[in-house]
Amino acid sequence: MRIYPLSEGSFTIDQTKEFVPFNTSMEDLQSRPKGSLLVEIQPFVVVTDNDIILFDTGLGYFNNSGQLQLHENLMNIGIDPSSVTKVFMSHLHKDHAGGLSYIHPTYNERFVSFPYAKYYIQKREFDLAMSGQTSSYLAEQVSILAQFSGVVWLTQDEGIIDDLIHYKLTAGHSLYHQVAWMKENDITFFYGGDEAPQLQQMKSKFVAKYDLDGKKAMEWRQLWWEEGKINEWTFAFYHDITFPTYKHSALL
Repeated sequence: MRIYPLSEGSFTIDQTKEFVPFNTSMEDLQSRPKGSLLVEIQPFVVVTDNDIILFDTGLGYFNNSGQLQLHENLMNIGIDPSSVTKVFMSHLHKDHAGGLSYIHPTYNERFVSFPYAKYYIQKREFDLAMSGQTSSYLAEQVSILAQFSGVVWLTQDEGIIDDLIHYKLTAGHSLYHQVAWMKENDITFFYGGDEAPQLQQMKSKFVAKYDLDGKKAMEWRQLWWEEGKINEWTFAFYHDITFPTYKHSALL
C-alpha cells in the first residue's frame, strides 16, 4: 500500500465559509479576519495491489492551464486520473466534494471527474446535500451523481467495500459523516475526514464549534487515537498543514 497526499494548498476560512488561499511563508494569520482557521486542503490517493482509491476530492479548482488541479496532482505522482478505480467520500461539504465533478471549460457542461471509477457515497448524505438546508453543500457539484451509473449508494451505518474498505458512519462533523479503514500487508490506513482532520486534534480534547456534534467528534478522536496506537495505524489528515500522514505506535 502506498499513500499520497494531494495537497491543493493552504487556506483560511472564517464565518463566511469561503476558502481563501494563504501563503504560509509570507503571510501572517493575524492579518485575516478574527476567528479565521488555517487549514490545508488535501485529498489522498491510496495505491493497493489491485486498486487506486481516492479519499475525498478537494475544492475542485483549476490550475493556470485550465486543468483540474486534482488531476494535475495525480499526474505529478505518475497516476493517470482515468486509472482511479474507487472514490470514497467521507461527506459532501464543498471543500471535500468540489472535485467530484467539474465544468468543462470548452463545452460548459458538467462531467464527473473520474468516469471509470466507482463513487462510494452515503445516500442519506447526498439527499441532505440536495435538500438545500445548509450552505455547506453545493448541490450543483454533486447533483450529477444522481444520473452517474458509477455511483454505489451506501445505505448502511457500517459495512465493507470489496473486502477492502471498512466504513462506518460516525455523525460527528456532519449528520452522515463516515470514516474508513483499509489494511494491506502490514499497513493499516485510517481516514477520518473532518472528524480526524489534524494531528493536534487527535492529541487533545478539542471540541470544534464547526462540528455538528463537537463532543461526539472529540470522543471518536480519542477512541481512534488509542486504538491507532495499539494497532499502529497510519492516519491521513485532510486539513493538516504540517503532517498529512502520521504512523502511530505504542513506542511513540
